[in-house]
Amino acid sequence: MKLLSVRKSLSAILLGLTLVSGSLAGCAQNAKNSEVSNMNKSSNEGISEVAQAPSAQDSVATEGGIEEAIDLETSSVDDSAGEASEEDYADRVPTAEIGDVVLPKYTNLNTKEAGTIERITYTAHDYFGDGEPVEKEANVYLPYGYDESKQYNVLYLMHGIGGDEDEWGMTGSTSRVKIIMDNLAYYGDIDSFIVVTPNGRATANHSKDGSDYNSFYSFGSELRNDLIPYIESHYSTYAEYDENGYDMSASREHRAMAGLSMGGMQTINIGIGECIDLFGYFGAFSAAPTSNTASVTANLLKDNTYPIYYFYNICGLQDTIAHSAHSSAVKALPALCDQFVEGENFMWQEVKGNHDFGVWYLGFYNFAQIVFK
Repeated sequence: MKLLSVRKSLSAILLGLTLVSGSLAGCAQNAKNSEVSNMNKSSNEGISEVAQAPSAQDSVATEGGIEEAIDLETSSVDDSAGEASEEDYADRVPTAEIGDVVLPKYTNLNTKEAGTIERITYTAHDYFGDGEPVEKEANVYLPYGYDESKQYNVLYLMHGIGGDEDEWGMTGSTSRVKIIMDNLAYYGDIDSFIVVTPNGRATANHSKDGSDYNSFYSFGSELRNDLIPYIESHYSTYAEYDENGYDMSASREHRAMAGLSMGGMQTINIGIGECIDLFGYFGAFSAAPTSNTASVTANLLKDNTYPIYYFYNICGLQDTIAHSAHSSAVKALPALCDQFVEGENFMWQEVKGNHDFGVWYLGFYNFAQIVFK
């Protein structure tokens, strides 16, 4: 598993970044996906605002905090994976639960029924810049026994500010995400689904080193116009196709978005705030400090008619980068917006931990048990 390259500006974008209007560039549809150009039949009623980016000046001003965030994210990475024993295989019963720890049998390498990971290349656009076509890559986890005659739910799993499509480590057989998915399905805890880890920068220069952090805020256009249409047209999902293209809102209950740190911000600001017509489930793991506050999200949803099936949140109590901002972004939502009900479709979880993958893998493990139920 590739070492998770942490978000250089998680802490950079943290501490008091001033939001400025960042209007998304026009959505030029690439030729490769022309058949699905009309995919979004819905009007996304009441959701008219788009994600906002911090000013470049503020990003530079807080540059000193970037290295702290990177150190915290990488210091606790453990890429090792034991192999499941015959005793584990024999005890094939679902025992996973939403909690503060990933049970050991769900972290062992499953060699009996293992899914696969594919590397894809798709045409996106430079929505942060001139809108020109851009070739991008993403990783796709396919469940064991993937069958094109069966329909699958899809989770879009986002990385942090210093990472890319590989930060979640979805690049090989010992991928922690893959291992958790393989075991949750093997033991019968979940009906397995597809997981996509894209690069969350919607710009031509989308490398993890040197790209403009503000491009994270333009990713909603890429999701809507490029990435989701590609996945729906190349894999067996629930989106229905007719002469007008794919009706993405009709299949939103089969689509989820989640992410760590900056990816958590994207889930809140873009997934909920901008693309509520595309997703039904949301997960934010230590969401970055530029996440919309609870009052902003509540206002964005005031006219929303799309049901929110679940919004899961997790953050480490010792996380000096994200805890304060993330809690401000979500804890008050049930009180401010009747579309979130604690214990029904909303959860705020605090655990012992810092701004690191110990918290984020736990978040993924818990969220994987919640979605599509």
